[in-house]
Amino acid sequence: MRAGGQTTVIQRVLERRAQQPPTIQEDTSSTIAVMLRCLPPPRALLAIGDAILRSQIQSRIAPDMFDFEAAADDAKALHLFAAEFRPVVLTDSLEVIRGLRSRQSERVPFIVYISELDEGHEREAGLTAGADDCIGRRSPESELRARVGAARRIAELEAVLRIALIENRKLSTTDDLTRVASRRFFSKHFPREVERAARYGRALSLILCDIDFFKNVNDTLGHAGGDQVLMQFGARIQQMLRRNVDWVARIGGEEFAIVLPETGYQPALVAARALRSGIANKSFSVQGQEVKVTASFGLCGLDHVPAGERKIPEHMLKVADAALYRSKHAGRNRVTATMLTDEAP
Repeated sequence: MRAGGQTTVIQRVLERRAQQPPTIQEDTSSTIAVMLRCLPPPRALLAIGDAILRSQIQSRIAPDMFDFEAAADDAKALHLFAAEFRPVVLTDSLEVIRGLRSRQSERVPFIVYISELDEGHEREAGLTAGADDCIGRRSPESELRARVGAARRIAELEAVLRIALIENRKLSTTDDLTRVASRRFFSKHFPREVERAARYGRALSLILCDIDFFKNVNDTLGHAGGDQVLMQFGARIQQMLRRNVDWVARIGGEEFAIVLPETGYQPALVAARALRSGIANKSFSVQGQEVKVTASFGLCGLDHVPAGERKIPEHMLKVADAALYRSKHAGRNRVTATMLTDEAP
């Protein structure tokens, strides 16, 4: 390629990037929300020697708050932690706190010290030993829930940050043109959405959509015009979804996947029809022209995701793709839907 040609390509890339709306912060927030929702409950260690207190704390922690294991003595607690890292530790032992803080490790837990008395000098002793937070054993249940909830949020955000750092080089989370999630993000996180739905017995639906006659758009308006349509299409779909719950990814040239967590077949069908109408009934503004665009949709809805079925993500994708195929071959600009049962695919 000639030097002049290279310069032209670079200029086009820079111009395209300059035209993209400054939504990086919003994109990041949406991505983090998806990752947080898909994480299993953080692992926690209850290193509590007092049997009564240990029983009280265990009864107050809901199953979806922490996946926890209890230890009755300091040595066992430190042994369990050495065998498997727990991001959150609740303990009534200053020795456990000192033992954990003396460890040389890349990861450190968030430690909540449960003091015998809710007094300043005991809280100070816990913080001095290395605790991140302190609470008296006779504190109201509402305060315990608040402090344990804060510990969980910190643990989850730390886990998301680690995942993002680890995957940063191999996983581009955002499609560069449309600013929705990328194909690689979809491939990674749709199975995690399925795992989460199966874990809690929730509903999940997947919609695939394809812009109708997109080749004609490129042939008529050029690739720059086609890019504008894609950008507006992705933004319009995202605007019609629930913020930080539903999400959309570009998985092909003009094909998008829409993930609807905790949404069964019927509400997903309503959403798919609204999306189709929202695309077809409002023109796209391209190079000063008003352009009509339609899209075809294929829905796979599951009211209850069964546990233990590893091929559900692949099966849902195939079913949604087959439904999309039927929409396109039945005249386009329509929704075809399939409801799965909770039987194994």
